[in-house]
Amino acid sequence: MSLAVTVRPYQNYVYAYPHKTAYRPLQPRPSLQKLWASEPKDALSLYLHIPFCEVRCGFCNLFTRIGAPGEMTTAYLDALERQARVVSDAVGDGTHYDAVAFGGGTPTFLDASELDRLCDIAELRMGADLSSVPFSVEASPSTVTADRMSVLASRGTTRLSLGVQSFIDSEARAAARPQKRADVDAALGRIRDARIPVLNIDLIYGIDGQTEQTWRQSLDAALAWEPEELYLYPLYVRALTGLGKKTAVTESDAEWDERRLRLYRFGRDYLEQAGYRQVSMRMFQREGAVIDGAADYACQTDGMIGLGCGARSYTADLHYSFDYAVDMREIRGIIDTFIARPADEFAYAEVGRFMTPDETRRRHLVQSVLQAEGMDLSDYLARFGTLPIDDFPEELKAFEAAGWLAGDLQPDRLKLSPEGLAHSDAIGPALFSARVHRDMAEYEAK
Repeated sequence: MSLAVTVRPYQNYVYAYPHKTAYRPLQPRPSLQKLWASEPKDALSLYLHIPFCEVRCGFCNLFTRIGAPGEMTTAYLDALERQARVVSDAVGDGTHYDAVAFGGGTPTFLDASELDRLCDIAELRMGADLSSVPFSVEASPSTVTADRMSVLASRGTTRLSLGVQSFIDSEARAAARPQKRADVDAALGRIRDARIPVLNIDLIYGIDGQTEQTWRQSLDAALAWEPEELYLYPLYVRALTGLGKKTAVTESDAEWDERRLRLYRFGRDYLEQAGYRQVSMRMFQREGAVIDGAADYACQTDGMIGLGCGARSYTADLHYSFDYAVDMREIRGIIDTFIARPADEFAYAEVGRFMTPDETRRRHLVQSVLQAEGMDLSDYLARFGTLPIDDFPEELKAFEAAGWLAGDLQPDRLKLSPEGLAHSDAIGPALFSARVHRDMAEYEAK
């Protein structure tokens, strides 16, 4: 029996490696000044994290809290500005950002004046030129107001990503995302009125009760807005989330996996017929659309600076952040601690993971091979002096046997087959090291 039918296709969404559940407290805490002293700083990415949402969707395990009582958003931005001053000084001169993103949570939870201040922190404190680089912001339908969109457009936002998930009200309720189709359409209209160049719409498949017919209805509703990008996400039901605390899916695991795969293939083929190019398992771009830069940070070599209590930063040798949690009480405590943190405490890395040569190779492979275009083997060879088949023979031969690779293991490009892309959420975790798997499991068992 092949690996393709013995491994569950939906194990883990791999948007970064290692995951933050594999991070651990750093003792002693490294100083940021020393960490960044010898790092190249001419092609960094900058990420600002806002940990607030108006509601928490039933499937969400992101680091975010519902609402911000009192003056919490002001206090959070005050802390973010303190952090930015310290981090900018620690990283030093010669810093250039090739891309900027505001994520969360929901950055547009902030009101228009607060969004303006967030842009000032990126530009005036960190030195990012928002008007000249790809600049992406995440939003939810209920927070897309004309004044917020006006601020983002005037500050140079090139991409607005809207979490719709489903255009069908009953499916939105089944995913514990309370919203109405009319409100979603109104939000999309305001985004288009703001003339932000790239609109991305997120949709989810695998919701309880969802069929090919209802999935097509959501796809058609999204396509009516001619978005430059569409993301198709499989539904996950994780511990400590709203859906994880109740029975969210009525069929067996095997039936749900089969339905999600069937809906994925339907959506993939439908978008390709509509003129969209597949970039990864999740990401589709409209042919002919002018898209400046990558939507997601997935670079294998450049560093990233993250600001905010849920952001992560990357140097060549260390990935670091603050504490991570999914439980709402723990998240509130971490946010409160961040807000109260004095400036000098931002000068150190708190929680993270040092990258061994093996982990660096794994990260490069994971971040590359899960893209539809695959990985140029000459780049890997130039960086590491080996080929992936030398470093990961067992894994790659298993992928080949399962039919997940396009071609053989000796071409100049390592690329997934269409079915390999469909099984990205099994391939990514299969490339995790045993130590990372162990540390993630240990965290989740707490």
